Amino acid sequence: MATTCVETHVLGQLLQLLKLEPIEENIFRGQSQDLGFGNVYGGQVLGQALSAAYQTVPPERRAHSLHAYFLRPGDVKRPIVYNVDCIRDGKSFTTRRVVAVQKGQAIFNLAASFQVEESGFDHQEPAPSVPGPEGLPSELELVNRIAAQIPAPIREKLLCRRPIEVRPVDPMNPFAPEKRAPVRYNWIKAIDRMPDDPAVHQYLLAYASDYGLMVTSLYPHGQSFWQPAMQVASLDHVMWFHRPFRMDEWLLYAMHSPNACRARGLAIGRIYDRRGGLVATVGQEGLIRFHSEGGAAR
Repeated sequence: MATTCVETHVLGQLLQLLKLEPIEENIFRGQSQDLGFGNVYGGQVLGQALSAAYQTVPPERRAHSLHAYFLRPGDVKRPIVYNVDCIRDGKSFTTRRVVAVQKGQAIFNLAASFQVEESGFDHQEPAPSVPGPEGLPSELELVNRIAAQIPAPIREKLLCRRPIEVRPVDPMNPFAPEKRAPVRYNWIKAIDRMPDDPAVHQYLLAYASDYGLMVTSLYPHGQSFWQPAMQVASLDHVMWFHRPFRMDEWLLYAMHSPNACRARGLAIGRIYDRRGGLVATVGQEGLIRFHSEGGAAR
């Protein structure tokens, strides 16, 4: 199926989107990315907010954790202003609070902590044993197979090459969901070589970490994000960075959902490099409402 998308330099465009424009001391502006869903993709705000915080932190310090809340839907037609509060600069740790604003209202807030390089004890949960990315179809290839089922307003955007390639280990057709265990594995990688700055790799991983995580909580119920009766939205997001990594090398995103109740689902993600090193841990709770035919949530 033909598209009119321009696929040149898509990674560079995304990195520029996440870089932000300084407009005043500790205040930054970012443009919004329209992925076809009407609202701003949550990973964009995560990545931009971490990028804003990084621009106020000494260069030798690296993010080790972030905790965020999605407060209101973002408008893709408007830029987002990020206000950074420099809460603390200690000997080893630096703390920042970031509030994202549109139309005079906070749509998102984030607390992030940064640490100087230190050595210490080292252990981790081993990586799961799953097939590697070689030979697996990309998500773009899978989308092409079901293109006719995708709503027209977003079909063209989904059929374009994206800056981060995703290769699901055991894909499921979202238009014909089946009940299965709340576990999924995706291999992810930036499509081109990236700068060597570790901060850029961290805020691009933050961007990618919101993609597909909450879907895992729908698996045991035989539903998907695309079902008309489902209302799915991110509520909060936490992330811990453990070890150095590169987004332009394959990473395994292992996700599982330990709980769903009261119209909320919880999902946990662990991200490993090809050597099996645990590079990051992610947690997210999201709204998962199932609406009956009459329109009321069930």
